[in-house]
Amino acid sequence: MQDRPLRSLSGLIDFDCAARWGSFTLAAQELHKTPAAISLQVRQLEESVGFALFVRHPRHITLTDKGQDLAVTVAQMLRELRAKVDLLRGGHDEHVLRISTTHSFALKWLAPRLGQFTQLHPELDIRLDSSDRLVDVEREDVDVAIRHCVTRDHPAVLFEERMVVAYSPALLGPGETELTLADLGRFPLLYEDTTEYWARLLQANATLEGPYDFSRSFSHYGVLTQAAAAGQGIGLVAYSIAYDDIQKGALRLMRANSVPYPRGYCFVVAAHKAERPKIRRFRAWLQGQMGIMRRALEQGQAGA
Repeated sequence: MQDRPLRSLSGLIDFDCAARWGSFTLAAQELHKTPAAISLQVRQLEESVGFALFVRHPRHITLTDKGQDLAVTVAQMLRELRAKVDLLRGGHDEHVLRISTTHSFALKWLAPRLGQFTQLHPELDIRLDSSDRLVDVEREDVDVAIRHCVTRDHPAVLFEERMVVAYSPALLGPGETELTLADLGRFPLLYEDTTEYWARLLQANATLEGPYDFSRSFSHYGVLTQAAAAGQGIGLVAYSIAYDDIQKGALRLMRANSVPYPRGYCFVVAAHKAERPKIRRFRAWLQGQMGIMRRALEQGQAGA
């Protein structure tokens, strides 16, 4: 098959926008064009690449398989292009702070606290992107990334995670004031992906004898923590993700030896941005907040 040269890339921005919205009409609103103009640009791009990008339905559009693959590449390319243009302009806007972190950490820890940071620094416009995709802070339009990382030998560790047993007060029966390790067999034991850390915790607390109900598995600690707070069972949770629920009383820590976890949270920033004032302010605030959480964990372990 003869190679088909790309004669025009003018429709890529229109395609990216339509792919994100799943609609020519909504893409037109964002780009201040007409839906017909968006549709024409995408049609011309389809002719240029030689394959269909969308399936057109009466009231909406859906990406084809090839369209989906191209949409991922185009979105990445446009992010890098915008970041490069911003850099060439000298426009590392000191009033915009772009943060990338994981879904669970953004939902359960960072987003609830960002109001405190913006009160201290109201001049900053915060852009929070929650994604489990690893971003490239050197090339993408991101100022800092707070990543779930292997903490051993990492130069910028914020918090070393611990796995703790937590449960909702709703699980307490009449006259009960707390649940103990002896109660684990009464409820489903919640975990993320694997029971490995439950096994480690049970061994560390000399309670390997069951039987135990491991019928509730979750793909993210954020979802697992929500399920534990809703009383769906006793959770083995990441302390950082459950921290706010513990502080508010939605979850209680069980008196038990916690188990170490090889991962935690690390601060990642491009070398050429590390000393910018907005980065230094955010890093200092983040370290302070992590320090508060670390001390609470140490106190909780001392009381276990």
